[in-house]
Amino acid sequence: MSLNTTPTAERTHIGIFGRRNAGKSSLINALTSQDLAIVSEQKGTTTDPVYKAMELLPLGPVMLIDTPGIDDEGQLGRQRIDKAYQVLNKTDIALLVVDAAAGLAREDKELWQQIQRKCLPAILVLNKMEALEEMQQAIVTASALTLTKSCFLVSAKTGQNIRELKEAIAALKPRETERQLVGDLLKPLDTVILVTPIDSAAPKGRLILPQQQVLRNVLDNNGVAMVVQETELAQALLKLTEPPRLVITDSQAFAKVSQIVPPSVPLTSFSILMARYKGSLHNAVKAVRALDSIADGDTILISEGCTHHRQCQDIGTVKMPNWIRAYTKAEPQFVFTSGTEFPRDLSPYKLVVHCGACMLNEKEMQYRNKTALEQNVPMTNYGIAIAYMHGILKRTVAPLPDIAKLLE
Repeated sequence: MSLNTTPTAERTHIGIFGRRNAGKSSLINALTSQDLAIVSEQKGTTTDPVYKAMELLPLGPVMLIDTPGIDDEGQLGRQRIDKAYQVLNKTDIALLVVDAAAGLAREDKELWQQIQRKCLPAILVLNKMEALEEMQQAIVTASALTLTKSCFLVSAKTGQNIRELKEAIAALKPRETERQLVGDLLKPLDTVILVTPIDSAAPKGRLILPQQQVLRNVLDNNGVAMVVQETELAQALLKLTEPPRLVITDSQAFAKVSQIVPPSVPLTSFSILMARYKGSLHNAVKAVRALDSIADGDTILISEGCTHHRQCQDIGTVKMPNWIRAYTKAEPQFVFTSGTEFPRDLSPYKLVVHCGACMLNEKEMQYRNKTALEQNVPMTNYGIAIAYMHGILKRTVAPLPDIAKLLE
């Protein structure tokens, strides 16, 4: 995702589901008026979820997800089906594509029931209508209407009813929320200092996504942003004629930054703000005390939402385990996941420590939080865990009154 495009997590995720050869890939091509997906008469052409970021009018920026067939066969087929079902966890709008000539099968009905259980906005798409006579179209439509009223008969091949389908999809777009990363904490012309360490793990020539998004949100709310490294922070503070409204730092630099920033100046981190934005901060604060009961041999899952190249001082695989060992005086075991990987069974873990999730959409984080809560496994956040282990948690959530109350 370049600096000029909407971040993946901010796009409406549209999952395309159905049996093999139902025409899922053809439908994507028809919706986008482009040959984005490979189309073949051979069953099982799509073997893994395929993500396509684009602008789709009248929806705007979307992430189209082409999934494997839900009727795949064999052991490998079962794994592909699981991958398709996992996409539901991040889907904002679901399209179940059915070959109109073949009609609804058991797999279609089971998936539709799962979509309904998750309360996802969804449309049942009866594709390949060009292969049916008018009477047959009426019969298959009547059958689908026993399952749902959100039913469309279309032809991805000829384009018939595709425009109407796109308008129906747009009508299901989730309402924009008023959530902000930091703008609701500011007044116009408030000064915010962003502390962005530039070390071996920093991407060359750019800021990482949370830093970009926070900076943009400050500007959107008519704030004044000053961006410095932690090595220049003390001098930057001296140059200000009045204290900044807020200092936001990379969580890795909490120890040094908290010593430089006067106690009277509010301090928090990009990771904490991102967790708040994704709706996971409340549970992260409540869960962090699980660090106090970590013992030798306990297993801790450290999970990240992106798949970046690991550096020698990577925060997830190196720094976080070292901080936990130093704080707990124990030797726990660590398991690491990244990207779309997240275990459905969390029972082996005493604690989950999750990144700020800048690359995951809100739906995906809701699923991960729900999974942890239902299985009674505490899940905290990088920024919260680091602040807690450095003894500054109350200070770093003080700018967020509703969260600060949890520590009273």
